[in-house]
Amino acid sequence: MTTSPPPLLAVEDLRATAEDTEILRGVSLQIAPGEVHALMGPNGAGKSTLANVLLGNPGYRVTGGAIYLKGENVTDWPTDVRGKAGLFLAFQHPEALSGVSVTQFLRQAMSARRGTEVSVLEVRVAMTEWMQRLGMDPAFGERYLNEGFSGGERKRNEILQMALLDPEVAILDETGSGLDIDALGVVGRGVRTVRELRPSMGVLVVTHYQRILRDLVPDRVHLMIGGRIVESGGADLAARIESGGYDQWRSR
Repeated sequence: MTTSPPPLLAVEDLRATAEDTEILRGVSLQIAPGEVHALMGPNGAGKSTLANVLLGNPGYRVTGGAIYLKGENVTDWPTDVRGKAGLFLAFQHPEALSGVSVTQFLRQAMSARRGTEVSVLEVRVAMTEWMQRLGMDPAFGERYLNEGFSGGERKRNEILQMALLDPEVAILDETGSGLDIDALGVVGRGVRTVRELRPSMGVLVVTHYQRILRDLVPDRVHLMIGGRIVESGGADLAARIESGGYDQWRSR
């Protein structure tokens, strides 16, 4: 008898609080290898909270349920251990690090992910290859991380990190936030390029809008309201949300 492999990411009845306020109220979802899931919902629904809880942000406390990565319970793992195991979070507002170049940062991150020292030469070669694929200026690697970067540059840098760290599951928290149509298309196509060369990677896109989903066509769409997923469906659910708003689900 053949046993099916576990999903890449499984969230089971997850509950979490911040400053004694319950935000997640029993969230469940599963992402299989190669799948793209979109998480949509209004402001305050708990979408970014879920992204932070999945990566172990200490500002949130899990009060129930569990998080599994490839069948292993990671609910109590520290953030750095989750990252080394293959969870990646692209932040809504990436922080700047003065004095730390993009190359230095990526060398440290890649070494941590692999569990072995990565040479500067290896990092530069990998960066050059991916910058070409993503249409980035090679000089980008010598700039301080996110310092003076435009919104689009910060998001593109997150995509570069995702490509080099080769995660099992990438969580994109409001990746399209604050971007114009052109920049949004660049980010969407960048993620799609990474997926073409990392076909088994699972992706969870946290977003308000359907626009980024035109380049990242989701296998499943989840609608979150009030800390709960109130409906899940195919890509057509995103179109229904975009056209009709959230009111039809608020009373559920």
